Amino acid sequence: MTYNKYPAIAVNGFIASGWDAIFEKLSKEFDTGRPLIVDGYTGVNYDQLIDTFSVLNPELIIDTRDLLISVEEVRSLTDRFITDDVLFGYLSNITLPEYFNRKKLLAARQAIHETKGRILVIGMGAQLVCNEGTIVYADMPRWEIIQRMRRCEARGIGIDNSKEAFSLQYKRGYFNDWRVLDRHKREIYDHVDYWLETVRKNFPKLIDKDTFQRAMDKAASSPFRVVPFFDPAPWGGQWMKTVMDLDKKTSNYGWCFDCVPEENSLLLQVQGESFEMPSVNLVYTRSTALLGAPVEARFGKDFPIRFDFLDTVGGGNLSLQVHPDTHYAREHFGLPYTQDESYYILDAEEGAEVYLGLKEDVKVAQLIEDLERAEDGVSGFEADKYVNKFPARKHDHFLIPGGTIHCSGAGALVLEISATPNIFTFKLWDWQRLGLDGKPRPINVQRGKHVINGERNTKYALEHLVNRFEEVASGQGWKEERTGLHRNEFIEVRRHTFTGQVRHFTDESVNVLNLVEGEEVIVESPEGHFEPTVFRYAETFIIPAAIGEYTITPVGLSQGKTCITVKASVRI
Repeated sequence: MTYNKYPAIAVNGFIASGWDAIFEKLSKEFDTGRPLIVDGYTGVNYDQLIDTFSVLNPELIIDTRDLLISVEEVRSLTDRFITDDVLFGYLSNITLPEYFNRKKLLAARQAIHETKGRILVIGMGAQLVCNEGTIVYADMPRWEIIQRMRRCEARGIGIDNSKEAFSLQYKRGYFNDWRVLDRHKREIYDHVDYWLETVRKNFPKLIDKDTFQRAMDKAASSPFRVVPFFDPAPWGGQWMKTVMDLDKKTSNYGWCFDCVPEENSLLLQVQGESFEMPSVNLVYTRSTALLGAPVEARFGKDFPIRFDFLDTVGGGNLSLQVHPDTHYAREHFGLPYTQDESYYILDAEEGAEVYLGLKEDVKVAQLIEDLERAEDGVSGFEADKYVNKFPARKHDHFLIPGGTIHCSGAGALVLEISATPNIFTFKLWDWQRLGLDGKPRPINVQRGKHVINGERNTKYALEHLVNRFEEVASGQGWKEERTGLHRNEFIEVRRHTFTGQVRHFTDESVNVLNLVEGEEVIVESPEGHFEPTVFRYAETFIIPAAIGEYTITPVGLSQGKTCITVKASVRI
């Protein structure tokens, strides 16, 4: 059985594929005399949408981009959140109405009132212009937005920044635009009549409100996967190419993001047709059922657990790095929590190692001085002089609370289990190599030096961070171990080794699991509350908190053999 790169949630309902079918449906809505309101996310090609929707022969077309404040005013509004840092900003609290010019908005509303024929209002925030009509939402997963940014095809709210460096586009999206648009979208979920997918050029899809709500209900009450995405890296390896059947022509794959709901897609299967939307829609609309009430009370509508793969098999070392502690993250970025993490070794070549913690008697001041000299190009940096290296073997687990200097060495396939903030890595040393764009990658010693914890040394690492396995339960054909995370981190990880059925409980927290050993397993409800679902080797899957009790059993080629899962949840 092969790794499923396109997992989907089957749901009954309405779907229209292609513009002809979409317009057949929407023309009927137009004929009711109500305006057609096409709201949407950043990354959508609104020029193309307006041209396409013109086939409906509207009497009046209002493009929301014409109603916004000037570019200079946008910069003035957002500068304090975008900042002048090359990578990092501050989480924005701006709302979408602040982008609209009041006089232009009132004039547009007056034009709508005076027009007797068909009216089309289209663009980000269209619902703010007119909310008495049929609302279509043109959604866009963040991973696709990222690809469009790289191709200079995406624009920010009220500003055409498509020709800027990718890092600057991403920074504006992450710290401001996505926050602004998510706030708006959360307010209008219940008012949207149709959801429009335009991820694949010339293959648009449309589902209605009932289908959307049915899909959210099913996902929040069943095991599911988000759509994984893969990316090359300067240090990338070759393991995923083979195991996950990826494009052999690509030089390497360093990343696999297979549980980052902020950026991943949720793929629906409606009447045999696929429909792609951001998986964060599920988090926003079904947070209590998905996350669990105690987790929602702590994190709000944020999915707090992230799983991804780092492939250095046949590749190189990751950058030597450190993540900020929570205090620094709050003060400098507006984050409520930081990117604590761990490395679970899914596979490793002979001789693979992990860099973790400072060596005994290392003077942090001297470490920083040498890192700064290396950053300035005065000299290289002898990482082995300052940082521990531990052998990395299959099924080892290394815990990495914020402030701990670390990186995976070459020759490992790491399952990274971490808190969700996903760009807050301070690179300290990158082995004098260039990024995939041929340019030096940004180094952040000036930030990193403020958060390196000098007490995370060899002794500390051995006592608290390396293979902290503790058996907590066992039964006929199964064993459960606690493998972390560190007491400073809010994620609890349990490893189950089994040859027969194992019973699990969500304990009021979303569970995220990966099959790290074995061909395939089946997840079932003892009470038959959801359809039995099969997951395969290396696949990450999500169990909503509302499920409560579930079982995992080896099936197919795994029957009679040892399987292993790792399960992450939030400590309650």
